[in-house]
Amino acid sequence: MAQLSDDCFAFGRPMMTVAETVALITSRVLPLAETESIPLCDADRRILARDLIASIALPPYANSAVDGYAMRGVDLPATGERGFQISGRVQAGSGERVTVAPGEAVRIFTGAPMPAGADTVFMQEDVRLGDSGAVILPAGLTIGANMRPVGEDVEAGAVVLKAGRRLRPQDIALAAALGEIRVDVSRRVRVAVFSTGNEIVAAGTPRGPTQLFDSNRFMLMAMLGRLGCAITDLGILPDDRAAITDTLSKASSAHDLILTSGGVSTGEADFVKDAVESAGSLVFWRVAIKPGRPVAMGVIDGTPFIGLPGNPVASFVTFAYIARPAILALSGAGPKPIVSTPVRTAFSYKKKKDRREYVRVNLRPAANGSVEAVKFPREGAGLLSSLVETDGLIELAEDVTQIQQGDIVGFIPYSSLY
Repeated sequence: MAQLSDDCFAFGRPMMTVAETVALITSRVLPLAETESIPLCDADRRILARDLIASIALPPYANSAVDGYAMRGVDLPATGERGFQISGRVQAGSGERVTVAPGEAVRIFTGAPMPAGADTVFMQEDVRLGDSGAVILPAGLTIGANMRPVGEDVEAGAVVLKAGRRLRPQDIALAAALGEIRVDVSRRVRVAVFSTGNEIVAAGTPRGPTQLFDSNRFMLMAMLGRLGCAITDLGILPDDRAAITDTLSKASSAHDLILTSGGVSTGEADFVKDAVESAGSLVFWRVAIKPGRPVAMGVIDGTPFIGLPGNPVASFVTFAYIARPAILALSGAGPKPIVSTPVRTAFSYKKKKDRREYVRVNLRPAANGSVEAVKFPREGAGLLSSLVETDGLIELAEDVTQIQQGDIVGFIPYSSLY
């Protein structure tokens, strides 16, 4: 479990910026010490626990990059054409040792080992066969062309994947090419998740006329799953301080993080903050971010707690920018900031100073061939359709108060946020 002191997140300001919040979390949360060895086929999106060092070079032998004819570079014709006798044939996977002599060429195929003495390959499209069976090679090729030398891709002994890397399919391919069948990864972060509120019910159960089906919990669990977490679904808790306090206390003993949705604002029925203070300590609960200002962070028996807003868009955004960095820090992942892409706006917009704001947009081709961002036509942090029907967010920094149509802003696709 992550064992933190109650005051490890102590911060003097009443409202924190997004950058301050993330810096505080990532500097205080320690990565889990436990690791496990897993089959390579199960390693996608897991966090590499130890540097992966190449046990062999890639490629491990010099080979041809094309189908063609291998020869000695010193025999290349300087001008005009020259005929070479075909002295052999080498296919990919062949173990036969073939040597090329002066004035000879060897028929070779992509991936086949280079004949001894050969260092250059002519593409078959660039040559012709003479009447005598010789291959006619033109001038103009450079020594070493179309040949893959040993270690061109990876040198033996090199660190190819560093610890803390969140593994992707291409990383797994590289490990497989080196002959690895298992990798050491950090243990999955164990996260307990629950929603709060008398106004929400679980799908599949009767819904009252003033109630909503719980959607945030499923969204958060899906996002946690994409981060490789082991998830415990604690369901929906009523607006009851004692029940929430008891659940928090019990969950802290078996989990690395507790993540909740709803009940962290200032309403009379928002009991989560009080419950956190009863079970442990509340270290901050407001972040200068829109949507999503009420975000609570606490420590319960050494286990970090993050309480997200109840509005689904606010919950989504604050998970991406507050909870996600905490989870990656716990898992031992190396820092990987979310990078935005410059796009031109097709709308004007005003915002308050001193808070980071995220606006839902679609991308479309502009008349001049560039890409422009189009704002979703409706406002509101409760509109799930605004997340479904848009491509991502534009990020407006704290010092920005307005943008005009045609301004350049940073666009972040949803795929970058989990």
